Amino acid sequence: MKTINTLAALAALVISSVTSAAPVNINTASATQIAEALNGIGMNKAQAIVDYRESYGLFSRADEIVFVRGIGDSTYEKNKSDILVK
Repeated sequence: MKTINTLAALAALVISSVTSAAPVNINTASATQIAEALNGIGMNKAQAIVDYRESYGLFSRADEIVFVRGIGDSTYEKNKSDILVK
């Protein structure tokens, strides 16, 4: 029984580390880095973030990511702890 519990805990740890996002600075990261770091952001949306900052300037707050077409409040909410703006 102890082995089963240990294996279950190990599996949960591995799964959570694979599915968790990594902090990323949306003012400096490439589209590839953004897509890899944020949940629900693929290459098209990541490129839209890069295009937005190139057109309108750097983001001053993480929540400004919702100004990017195709990125809504729910995407921001699930990633807000991993979005950096320095």
